[in-house]
Amino acid sequence: MTTTAATTATSTPARTAPPGGAAPTTMAQAINRALRDAMAADDAVHVLGEDVGALGGVFRVTDGLTAEFGEERCTDTPLAEAGILGTAAGMAMYGLRPVVEMQFDAFAYPAFEQLVSHVARMRNRTRGSLPMPLTIRIPYGGGIGGVEHHSDSSEAYYMATPGLHVVTPATAADAYGMLRQAIASDDPVLFLEPKRLYWSKETLDLSSPPACDPLGRAVVRRTGTAATLITYGPSLPVCLEAAEAAREEGWELEVLDLRTLVPFDDETVCAAVRRTGRAVVVHEASGFAGPGAEIAARVTERCFHHLQAPVLRVTGFDIPYPPPMLEKHHLPGVDRVLDAVARLQWESDYTEGGAR
Repeated sequence: MTTTAATTATSTPARTAPPGGAAPTTMAQAINRALRDAMAADDAVHVLGEDVGALGGVFRVTDGLTAEFGEERCTDTPLAEAGILGTAAGMAMYGLRPVVEMQFDAFAYPAFEQLVSHVARMRNRTRGSLPMPLTIRIPYGGGIGGVEHHSDSSEAYYMATPGLHVVTPATAADAYGMLRQAIASDDPVLFLEPKRLYWSKETLDLSSPPACDPLGRAVVRRTGTAATLITYGPSLPVCLEAAEAAREEGWELEVLDLRTLVPFDDETVCAAVRRTGRAVVVHEASGFAGPGAEIAARVTERCFHHLQAPVLRVTGFDIPYPPPMLEKHHLPGVDRVLDAVARLQWESDYTEGGAR
């Protein structure tokens, strides 16, 4: 039986967490639990992808789902991403709620034509009469020592595709809550999972759904006055670490987790930037035409008279993802973030009439 979006999002999970209540929970475990609870609450939810069945996925995120729900609900597919997504689009058109796993970020590119030509356009093409309740899970980003095609940050491609929602959790609680909301949505959702955070832990009681802000809302993870670090997904821990280190320089940095890239939460972002007057956007994707370019433009347009310095970006370099031994130089780190904050302070001092 297919439930409505509202019912799916708020239903009490039919299964309970292991005994013991709150316990250290990894992001991978939280995603697994979200899939399990969604499948238990709604027979229309199906999981499909390469090795998601008996193996439980490369990262074991779908572990146990086939054993519990059967091969018809958690299905191994051929190694054909375009075929996987095309099949899922058809399932969604006929009333199911498929959840597709693309094994790695760059493995999703063969499915891009299906995504852009059909999945993203279907509701508009049918004047809203045909929903597209399809969730596409994509492990993305670096930090795991992966080889080529295993560490891409391709969010800019999806952000530039009208008709898609693009979300990325940075905590286990958000991973659970945001995935439940994504599966409940009648619009297609790109659910980007930062693979370097799969094994990060926090204390959660999954016997009851953890509180989660709705999709489309950013969250301030740390308050500050010197500058706002705008980030998401795998770069959130970097920014939190940088904010802690910045205290030694006398800077109290605010850290804002976007959570949802599309739709973009201009209200929360601009309120944070207006409080501090300075902003740095931090992400792993390339800088040129990357997400930070759009974010910096939006902030500048809306907060120009509040800015004491230009909006800066700390990003991955404009190159194909490097070999594992070089990725620590490629990915934004604490030192690069602090250097950008220092430049912000110099810029504001200079514009006020005298460089130090």
